[in-house]
Amino acid sequence: MTLEILTHDDLSPLQHGFFTRRGGASSGIFAGLNCGIGSSDQTEVVQINRARVAASLDVGPEMLIGVHQVHSPTAIHVTGPHDGPAPQADALVTATPGLALSVLSADCQPVLFADRDAGVIGAAHAGWKGALSGVLEATLDAMEALGADRGATTAIIGPSISQAAYEVGQEYFETFMVEEPDSPRFFANGTGGRYQFDLPGYGLHRLREAGVGTCDWVRHCTYADPERFYSYRRSQHQTQADYGRLIAAIRL
Repeated sequence: MTLEILTHDDLSPLQHGFFTRRGGASSGIFAGLNCGIGSSDQTEVVQINRARVAASLDVGPEMLIGVHQVHSPTAIHVTGPHDGPAPQADALVTATPGLALSVLSADCQPVLFADRDAGVIGAAHAGWKGALSGVLEATLDAMEALGADRGATTAIIGPSISQAAYEVGQEYFETFMVEEPDSPRFFANGTGGRYQFDLPGYGLHRLREAGVGTCDWVRHCTYADPERFYSYRRSQHQTQADYGRLIAAIRL
C-alpha cells in the first residue's frame, strides 16, 4: 500500500506531509506506518517505515531529523543529523537545505512551520502541556533567530484529537485557569462534571496571539478515525498495551 500524505496548500511548494498510518510495514496494534522509535514495535520495522517517509521527501533516512519528545516548551536549532542520541525537546527549526524536520504524535498536535521567503522551517509537537507552556511561541522565536519573520510564517496543525473526543477533568480545567485565565472558551461542558477540551482550537489561539501570519488545522481527528490515525487515548480506552506514532515532516 502506498503512503497517504496529507498536505496543505499554504505550505506549498515546500515538501511536507502529515502522514497517516497507511502504507507502513508494522503489524498488530501498530499496523501501518508506525514511526515511533520509542514504541514496543520491532525496531527494524520502524526503521523501514521511517525510511519510506524519508524517501517520499527525497532525503536519506539520516536526514529525517527528530527529537526525544518530553512535552516541553523547548525548541532547538539543527543543522544536520544529531551527533549521538536525539536531544530532549519538542520542536526543531532549521535554515539548512536538505534536512527534513519531523515530530511524532498520537493525539497531540503536530505543527509544521515555514517562512518560505526567508528559507526557515520548523516542526513542533504540542500536546496540552507543551502548548500551555509555550512550545509554539518558542518555535517562532527560534525561527526568528534564523532570519524568519513571524508575520510571514505559516503554521499548520495536523491531525489531532478533537474536542468531541477529548474529555478532561476539573484539575485540568483549573490548571488552565491558573496559567491562562481566558482559556475557559476552549472548554465545553461534558458529562459527570467533566469537560471537553478543544486542543487544536487552543493551538490556533496561541499561534494567532503570537503573531503568526497564517495558521490552520487540517481538521482530522485522530481518535475518531482508527483506519487512518493512531490515538493514545483510543488505545487506553481499548486497553491496548501500546500504540503507534504518526509522523509529520517538512523539508527545505
